[in-house]
Amino acid sequence: MLGAAKKTPAHLAALDRVLDWTRQRFELTQAEAVLVTELACALPGCPPLETVVAFWTMDTTRHHFKIFKPVEEVNEEDLPYRWQKKSLAEPEGYGCDCC
Repeated sequence: MLGAAKKTPAHLAALDRVLDWTRQRFELTQAEAVLVTELACALPGCPPLETVVAFWTMDTTRHHFKIFKPVEEVNEEDLPYRWQKKSLAEPEGYGCDCC
């Protein structure tokens, strides 16, 4: 069972904040999709909640990264640097079940 999704105003505001920071940091247009979600992790050594961000650029390249804390605790400084954008791209044919 997935459990109830958090829909408090603070949680929704945090999701929007991380989305906006991602769009600004990586210079994404409004036409480029950005997904921000908070996931529970049950693996040993994994934080109980983590924030996962994925975005697609105009050339349809998928990029993603994780921040190992709940979305409401994420700060702008937690995002990867702009110059790391290329390294966040998912190679063609790579399957990732994390996000």
